[in-house]
Amino acid sequence: MITAIYGRDKEVERFVADNIEGCSRGFGECKAIGFAREGKLVAGVVYHNWDEAAGVIEISSASICRDWATKTAIRRIFEYPFDQIGCQMCIARISENNTRARRIWKAFGATEYKIPRLRGRDEAETIHTLTIEAWRSGKFKRIS
Repeated sequence: MITAIYGRDKEVERFVADNIEGCSRGFGECKAIGFAREGKLVAGVVYHNWDEAAGVIEISSASICRDWATKTAIRRIFEYPFDQIGCQMCIARISENNTRARRIWKAFGATEYKIPRLRGRDEAETIHTLTIEAWRSGKFKRIS
């Protein structure tokens, strides 16, 4: 069974940074939620680059297993930005080659923008924007 872990921001941040290529420097000031199986961290979500004036936050995540992202976990992930701190939009930056993550963010209701060479000469990055309205009208928010 997967359980959510709160209050261990630095540990979760390090887990996520260690599991995203090119992210060794971490995220700076951030909040995080971890997901564990039998006490072992298997996934993490980091909230960073919070722009309170604009109501926008960036989300980065990583996992070492596929079955952690239940509908309950996904709802918990978006409760923090949308319900607790009042975000109007979440942003994710994803490699053009990470088709699974891109598909997931599209399923959340996010809009994708592809920026050539943002990850270097030979790789584009996709920017996914998920507004509070898209989240609240999406299937993950509605299904219990």
